[in-house]
Amino acid sequence: MSAGRTLVVTNDFPPRQGGIQTFVAALLERRPPESLVVLASRSPGWERYDAQLPYPVVRQRTAVLLPTPATSRAAVALAAEHGCDTAFFGAAAPLGLIAPALRAAGVRRLVGATHGHETGWVALPGARQLMRRIAGGLDVLTYISDYTRTHLEPALGGRTRLAQLSPGVDVDRFTPSADGRAVRRRHGLGEAPVVVCVSRLVPRKGQDALVAGWPRVLARHPDARLLLVGGGPDEGRLRRAVADRGLGGSVVLTGPVPPAQLPEHYAAGDVFAMPCRTRRGGLDVEGLGMVYLEAAAVGLPVVAGTSGGAPEAVRDGETGTVVADPRSPEAVAAAVTALLDDPARARAMGAAGRAWVEERWSWTTIAADLAALLDPGED
Repeated sequence: MSAGRTLVVTNDFPPRQGGIQTFVAALLERRPPESLVVLASRSPGWERYDAQLPYPVVRQRTAVLLPTPATSRAAVALAAEHGCDTAFFGAAAPLGLIAPALRAAGVRRLVGATHGHETGWVALPGARQLMRRIAGGLDVLTYISDYTRTHLEPALGGRTRLAQLSPGVDVDRFTPSADGRAVRRRHGLGEAPVVVCVSRLVPRKGQDALVAGWPRVLARHPDARLLLVGGGPDEGRLRRAVADRGLGGSVVLTGPVPPAQLPEHYAAGDVFAMPCRTRRGGLDVEGLGMVYLEAAAVGLPVVAGTSGGAPEAVRDGETGTVVADPRSPEAVAAAVTALLDDPARARAMGAAGRAWVEERWSWTTIAADLAALLDPGED
């Protein structure tokens, strides 16, 4: 038995894909492997994935790990078997409900993560009560942005300590040396100035405002191209909008792109733009906006919207521009055009963004934050 391990309890773990899965895997990759044991659910390809990991993963026979008595017993047994004195919940809700059982079994410190969607939950009475129960069993509940903290803190009523633990950027993958030439060739972009948006195609992300404002950009930069990278339920509507406005020659929708190809798609652009906006009375909101930081890491200036924590991923006027009214196609077009008008300023913003991401948002920095939360006495 090795002492001092961390039990990671998570329903969100590769090879299943998603933002929380990436978050958890990237954090664990930077922890000492001998300090970890993971309890997770199963997803297609899990045997092959787990075989190449340097730490043990125990998979319950389910596609969804829930805070059932069986899950609680499995977690307690793993903690005892591997001498775990700390636990980390990759998503605190709902699995954090088993935290009291782990504490009763001798786990001394329990940390649970939130990821942004919980700000909507705490606006609903039933879900708010659930989050309060979860928080009451933890030593620390993490948040990804100041925006999410301001919504969680009053709802939780001081039941636990809150601390920031944001997603990070792989600064070795997302880098100014990423080569976008193949993407440009594939989509016939040539040497044109390119505005790129990498995101799921849903109304909150604001691709519709980019398309609606694109004629104004073309009025000043007739050779410019708009590259919309990603798939989603809004794809049909966006394609119709492009066709209706006669923009088929200057707007390209790539469809879904494998995660491994994202750096080269960012690198195909000169400016990154995602004018996100809050919808549904605050229930549909951007928790942080990692795409801004990934674009900055590649060396692009960014144009962001005001939704939720998105402005926290941009140093307005230094690494990019926050559009005060992201619903306005005119305002979005003006921000994009200003950067295309001044390539030297755009490059300077991109360089400043890269430096900021390396300093504040790299996974190495974020992993150190987690280490300090798991062991406040750790150097």
